[in-house]
Amino acid sequence: MSQPIIEARDLGIRFVRNRRRQLRLREMIIHRGGRQPRGDEFWPLRHVTYDLYPGEAIGVIGRNGTGKSTMLRLIAGVLIPDEGSIKVRGAVAPLLELSAGFSNDLTGRENVHLVGSLHGLTPNELKHKFDEIIAFAGDQVEKAIDTPVRHYSSGMKVRLGFSIISQLAHPILLVDEVLAVGDAEFRKKCYATMERLLAEGRTLVLVSHNESDLTRFCKRGLYLDGGLLKVDGTVTEALGAYNAAARR
Repeated sequence: MSQPIIEARDLGIRFVRNRRRQLRLREMIIHRGGRQPRGDEFWPLRHVTYDLYPGEAIGVIGRNGTGKSTMLRLIAGVLIPDEGSIKVRGAVAPLLELSAGFSNDLTGRENVHLVGSLHGLTPNELKHKFDEIIAFAGDQVEKAIDTPVRHYSSGMKVRLGFSIISQLAHPILLVDEVLAVGDAEFRKKCYATMERLLAEGRTLVLVSHNESDLTRFCKRGLYLDGGLLKVDGTVTEALGAYNAAARR
């Protein structure tokens, strides 16, 4: 079997309620490297170990607040673990939130160039892909392309964000619930794009509460509960564990 494209070992991250994580370094210096126990600490993920191989499509399943989005942010490098390690052997195309990293004060056109360049698209590539990006996003976005995105609806932001991310050649695609926003016609276009990307050998990590989406794209599932990885098996097994827990 090939080398894992994502390799997590005893992965854990600690948050402090009502306090910014950036303060921890200063506090450690003040306390001479020691760490005082605090009752307001919690671990959204801890002791998580898994391997993800090129071309796999995996669904991350669990209730709200069980660490699913945190796992995607660790893969994307947005968050740094406090325990264990995570190795990502490939560029990541993340669609983790409605805004997709947009600057609200910039127009849609400007954000296409900003987000595309941040993900490695050259000015020449953006020039050639721009019309395709806008066409995929739809008429509503096209009409507002020179309007600041703060005036966009959530659905419009998702359309534009997905359109940009789908143009990236990165081997890893992270999708967090965003397919739940948008009309049926746009979701159909997204599904067709995701199926095409998977057929090309891309790797997908999908967070969703929609069982039909999970079973459509994913053969494997990770079920998280209380920040712990409870099931690493088929997506049917992971969904079964999730549904059984929900009935208790």
